[in-house]
Amino acid sequence: MNKKAIQKISYGVYIISSKSNGKLNGQIANTVFQITSEPPTVAISINKENLTHDYIVKSKVFSVSVLSKSAPMSLIGQFGFKSGRDVDKFQNINYKISNTGAPIILDNTVSYLDCEVISAQDVGTHTVFIGKIVDCDVLSNEEPMSYAYYHEVKGGKSPKTAPTYIQQEDNTKNQGKSEKFLCKVCGYVYDPEKGDPDNGIKPGTAFDELPDTWVCPICGAPKSEFEKTS
Repeated sequence: MNKKAIQKISYGVYIISSKSNGKLNGQIANTVFQITSEPPTVAISINKENLTHDYIVKSKVFSVSVLSKSAPMSLIGQFGFKSGRDVDKFQNINYKISNTGAPIILDNTVSYLDCEVISAQDVGTHTVFIGKIVDCDVLSNEEPMSYAYYHEVKGGKSPKTAPTYIQQEDNTKNQGKSEKFLCKVCGYVYDPEKGDPDNGIKPGTAFDELPDTWVCPICGAPKSEFEKTS
């Protein structure tokens, strides 16, 4: 069975956030879709291992921040490859508190949805939460980031708790003389042909030419945590 066929389904890139006992947390997700128009409802799929899952279960609310194409990899890394059990993900993040009390990311966000959970379905490793939209708005006219754009243009990878994670996707092959390097922490692959424009690294910059201060644009790991792909 070729699981890459599943990846042909269209996805977006979102930050799902919630609250619990005065604390806030959020995570990257790609599974958000509309269920009904009246009343307006959406569904999200969240891994049970994630802290955001616990917060949604306890508070019965969540918000969806729809990320723009211009969202930096550092933002995705902050919410997708770090745990809220270890760090405050909202530190130095521009956000506001919604009507339900869930936080909404304001920078690099196209629109947001503020939801109350009306139903939940256990699907094994994940829970599908159905939320009634109690508030929503458009924050910019930028184009939203698709999951395909995140992978193919940004060079991003799926966290291991993502519904679309495939272990083999980290085994990126070298092509020609362009040597790619894999981050052993999060699976990001540095491709010299693409560079790292978000952090001032022009396309065509070899890994060895990167400054020693350069870090993984997703998880912040240093160059020493990278290895040449084979």
